[in-house]
Parts: sequence; C-alpha cells; structure tokens
Amino acid sequence: MSLPELSATLNSIAAILLVTGYRAIRAGHEARHARLMTAALAASVLFLASYLTHHFTAPELSVKYAGPEMWRLPYLTLLLAHTPLAALVPFLAIRTVILGRRAISGDEIARPKHVRLAKITFPIWMFVSISGVLIYFILYQWTDSWQLAIGALEK
Repeated sequence: MSLPELSATLNSIAAILLVTGYRAIRAGHEARHARLMTAALAASVLFLASYLTHHFTAPELSVKYAGPEMWRLPYLTLLLAHTPLAALVPFLAIRTVILGRRAISGDEIARPKHVRLAKITFPIWMFVSISGVLIYFILYQWTDSWQLAIGALEK
C-alpha cells in the first residue's frame, strides 16, 4: 500500500470511528464513545504521520490537479476549505479528547466545555476526514494527476 493510499484509508477509518462514536454518545454509551473517539484520534495521528512522511520524503511527487477543466474550480474550492480546517483538527481533537477524559474522571467543569467544543470539533473533523478521502480519489484515482506527476519525474 502506498503512503497516499494509507493516508486515505486512515482518513476513512477516522470518519467511521467518528460516526460510530457520535452514535454511541447519542445512545448514552459514554465509555464506548470515549474509546471510539480516542481511536479516531489515533487514526488521525497516524494519518498525519503518513501524510507528512509522504510529503517530506518525496516532495518531487507533489500531485497537482490534472482533471477536466470544468472540475478544477470545485476541486480547488474543496482543497481551499479542507486545508485550513485540516490544520485546526489536531488542536481541536486533542483538546476535545482531553476535556472528555477529564469529564469521565469526574471533573464537572470539563463536561460542559467538552460538549461545547465537541459540537464544533465533530463537524470539522468529519469534513476534513471525508474531504481528505475525496481529494485522494480525485488526485490518485479519478484523474490523470498522479500519472502526470510520475511522468514528470521520468523526464
């Protein structure tokens, strides 16, 4: 499995864990929710490690959009929304998980803070996870972007 494939897989796993964790808390299963959200954080941390490894070890393989011109603007719009939010997710997710852990440990001040922050973190984290997978498919599966990046190396 290539690093881009691994990154997309980890983003997919994070999204599934986030949805499952959300459903667990809605059903009142706090301990299960905590485990699932911690696992989602772990998947996102592994994603970040694989993404950074790919970009720092092979910067010459930077992939630029090379699909149909009519889809360039929607792709760039998606990328423009994804990028700054992706930079926020580690900080939001870590803080949200820490507050959740404190709430489980009995810190009643942490609980409302956790709930408030989770209402912000969850949709952003979901968007970043799903849009990351979409960006992978656009660049590596649905267009010639990856093949053109490889071809440029061979010249």
